[in-house]
Amino acid sequence: MVEPLKNLYNESFIDRLIGELHGVYASFDGVAFKQQLFDSAWPERELKQRMRHITEMLHLYLPTDYQQALNILKPVSMHFSGFEPMFFPDYVECYGLDDYQTSISALEHFTQYSSSEFAVRPFIERYGDQMMLQMQCWAESKNHHVRRLASEGCRPRLPWAMALPAFKRNPDAVIEVISKMRCDESEYVRRSVANNLNDISKDHPERLLQIAREWLGHDVKTDWIVKHACRSELKRGVPEILKLFGYSAPNHVEVTNFSLQPEVSIGDGLAFSFQLLTSKESLGRLRIEYAIDFLKANGKQRRKVFKIAESNYAEAEKNISRCHSFRVISTRKYYPGEHALAVLINGEEFLAESFTLDRRGRGTG
Repeated sequence: MVEPLKNLYNESFIDRLIGELHGVYASFDGVAFKQQLFDSAWPERELKQRMRHITEMLHLYLPTDYQQALNILKPVSMHFSGFEPMFFPDYVECYGLDDYQTSISALEHFTQYSSSEFAVRPFIERYGDQMMLQMQCWAESKNHHVRRLASEGCRPRLPWAMALPAFKRNPDAVIEVISKMRCDESEYVRRSVANNLNDISKDHPERLLQIAREWLGHDVKTDWIVKHACRSELKRGVPEILKLFGYSAPNHVEVTNFSLQPEVSIGDGLAFSFQLLTSKESLGRLRIEYAIDFLKANGKQRRKVFKIAESNYAEAEKNISRCHSFRVISTRKYYPGEHALAVLINGEEFLAESFTLDRRGRGTG
């Protein structure tokens, strides 16, 4: 079983944090900090709750003066990287909202070692236009972590973060920021720009279509951003988006020899196969996908689309075989009962067949 992310905040990590803090701030009471941190409620706290608890305990044992506390946290943060040290920018979110200039400098510093993408959002909410001008400045930073913050921090639907409803209603200010990074040299930044555009498409699909038409065909880096940004619309089979990438109606394609395993257990894999045929010389440019209609707790089904392949096929027939995993994962809950699998070509459904998911098998406990 995969170790829960919340367990990253273990005793070894906290001991290392205490050591670094004590090296900068000799008066830091690491013993009391650790004892109060690992309180009786610690085992029940989830990932972000543990992060916030660390933030609150730091505030309790660091100087009460905000600037003095940051002068300690800034050099300490440079010894950490990844997701775990996001309590450093969280400290700014919790205790620095009234000190704009000091906090903005701190967020820029901390994001270079972890990420300030969550912590920056309350500042966007409070300071509005002023903060978005700062995001434009960050979009031109020499540091790719700072540039990524300019995009990731203002995503209208950033997962696990507070929403930015103003940008759901009108994404103009966000688009102005991310447009500055449309040819960014860093894939890390370009991926964030694409994810931001994908967020925007959930509320304003017409804006994504407009941007895709404007940006495509000028730079390979920008083309990648557009393609990744359009992934949800491609899975939805939006004709205008499909046409942008050369996918036309697959009227010449026939799906034959479809075979689907009739029953699968939670923890196992569902095997299926089919053949694509055409009377033309070649199948041409195809986006081949399958969809599973998952049974939900309310007895209804909800579809999720999975890409198999996309290419310009020179042959007149192609055999496809796949196995969809029903292994237990934290991001999806399976409900036994009737499901369905459909084959999609260039966004169009060709056939669908039901199968049964049962509780037997590995991973059910």
